[in-house]
Amino acid sequence: MSLLLGLDIGTSAAKGVLLDAGTRRIIAEASVEYPLSQPRPGWSEQDPEDWWLAVCRISRRLIAASGADPNGVAAVGLSGQMHGAVFLGADAAASGGRANALRPAILWNDQRTARQCEQIEQAAGGRRRLVELVGNAALTGFTLPKVLWLREHEPERFARARHLLLPKDFVRFHLTGEIATDVSDAAGTLALDVDARTRWSGDVLRAVSVDAALFPPVRESCAVAGLISDWAAGQTGLAIGTPVVAGAGDNQAGAVGAGVVEPGAVLAAIGTSGVIFAHTDRPRRDVSPTQADAPVGRLHTMCAATGTARQSGGWSLTGCMLSAGGSLRWARSVLAPGVPYDELVREAAAVPIGAEGLVFLPYLTGERCPHPDPHARGGWIGLTSRHTRGHLVRAVLEGVTFGMTQMLDLMRAVGVNVRLARLGGGGARSTLWRQMLADNFGTPCEVVGAGGDEGPALGAAIMAGVGAGAFESAAAACKAVIPVVAEVRPNPSAAAAYARPRAAYDHLYRDLRGTFAELSAQ
Repeated sequence: MSLLLGLDIGTSAAKGVLLDAGTRRIIAEASVEYPLSQPRPGWSEQDPEDWWLAVCRISRRLIAASGADPNGVAAVGLSGQMHGAVFLGADAAASGGRANALRPAILWNDQRTARQCEQIEQAAGGRRRLVELVGNAALTGFTLPKVLWLREHEPERFARARHLLLPKDFVRFHLTGEIATDVSDAAGTLALDVDARTRWSGDVLRAVSVDAALFPPVRESCAVAGLISDWAAGQTGLAIGTPVVAGAGDNQAGAVGAGVVEPGAVLAAIGTSGVIFAHTDRPRRDVSPTQADAPVGRLHTMCAATGTARQSGGWSLTGCMLSAGGSLRWARSVLAPGVPYDELVREAAAVPIGAEGLVFLPYLTGERCPHPDPHARGGWIGLTSRHTRGHLVRAVLEGVTFGMTQMLDLMRAVGVNVRLARLGGGGARSTLWRQMLADNFGTPCEVVGAGGDEGPALGAAIMAGVGAGAFESAAAACKAVIPVVAEVRPNPSAAAAYARPRAAYDHLYRDLRGTFAELSAQ
């Protein structure tokens, strides 16, 4: 039995799966939660050692649950929350992976670096120039702004920092003693030359006076980046010398776990947030807005997790709206606490397309894409006394669908060919929502037998299999491992019926943008 271990270092928990490369099935799963610290408003931190302790527990649980010989684990793959900053000191390189971080990790959802983002864009020559250099605008979640914050606010720690790692890279450092990252996570730092893939951007780092030596070597995601050390073997129960691949950020690993590894396919995932992920054949940048007043950099240009030690991988475009499934969860909490989602969706299904003139704006926590505006506000527009709970819920489902479609349209505008969409997240469980997405995307939508909660961990296991030679490529592995369990095709008459409510939705943000700013100031 040839087993592949996939580990995902999430924000609230680490998850692991054991994939049998022979039967192509997941034979065991496990997860371990850990705390999140918010020492000040807007701050978000974690102790990196909590990730490591969780991985040790998960690996032992999976081996015990499967009854496998540790020597039967052919390789380990890693996925993790992106953009986090883990700083290590000068003793790390010679520690065999045992060195601790200099401070708690600053996470992707930390908001302390707004001023540093402004400094980076100004130093780079403006937002457009920064997007041209590294594929992305400066956002508070990204990693480079955290480096500047540390330099300004904790200069003693910054002076001691010699290595910067992303969360899953810290775990691999503990597993192997090697300091490295992969192309996908590196692209989320705001410091990578995404065209060159494995080279840091000298232009950006010189502009902000940060030494490139702080950043680790960059490898393709399916390339082996180290071997399990004697010490790590004792901690995890894995065999000494087991290969560990470079891995990927959770979005890219989740795309692998859903089989979105070739041009023409996108992943549409409706969880708390809504994500559209497109695999592309070359780096495509959001620098030509379709509207004159629209900002650049609404989409994130990154490297896909399909490359090996012998061959470079592809690229990706990602858009993220902040309140997708979160909008439905909020609506239930205020309209029908405790009522099953299935019942609410049945009520919505009985309402005509367009909810009889009712539109919902899902900007409950501001918005990121397609409107990068923290002041954006949500709400139902067009309410009348004859609207029922079913109308309200249907408008929520449609509003989220329209926002997801806007992101897909942005991708099409920069040259992405969309042949099909694979659906993930909790929203994919609803047949009504699936059909809405297909009708508005104008493309077939598929639901796969994997790529749900286990998607990033499964993607990590697949990458491990490619690196270990169990699969020829990520594409071949996905075809073998990930079955399509349902397909939804667009309904032409329904697609036509959505045109009017979608047109109203499209202009409402522009109409209300000034009002949103006034309300947020109160």
